[in-house]
Amino acid sequence: MSMPTQGSGLDSGYHPDAGAPHTASEVKGSSLGDLMRQVTTDLSTLMRQEVELAKAEIRQEGKKAGKAAGLFGGAGFGGYMVALFVSIAIWQFLDNVMDSGLAALIVAVIWAVVAAVLYSMAKKNAQHVRGLKQTNDSVQRIPDALKPHPEGVTR
Repeated sequence: MSMPTQGSGLDSGYHPDAGAPHTASEVKGSSLGDLMRQVTTDLSTLMRQEVELAKAEIRQEGKKAGKAAGLFGGAGFGGYMVALFVSIAIWQFLDNVMDSGLAALIVAVIWAVVAAVLYSMAKKNAQHVRGLKQTNDSVQRIPDALKPHPEGVTR
């Protein structure tokens, strides 16, 4: 699958056989209907390209995230099993020296500290999710005249 491409400037989406006027004399010779048709065709093409770019970018990032999630799931289960048996071993070791309830509480507190550190690291890493960077960049290049203004339209 190929990603959509975009040109820059006025020539994006222009095909010589489409008859789109680009010189001042050609524009002067064109009717308002022809010019409006060309503008709406160009806008339609631009919007389709933006949607296709967003779809391709979402698919690409989704595949990467899915593979990583599966690997993290497997690693997480393995880590859980190791943590479980190490915790039981520590609990049994401490049980030889002190009361069984106190030994279990000490192991639980250790796991609470580990969980807090992991949560802090996860929160920091979640801030680095990049999102749809290419789509956002290309949408920013759409001229301001085509963007809605929050103040409203004055007549």
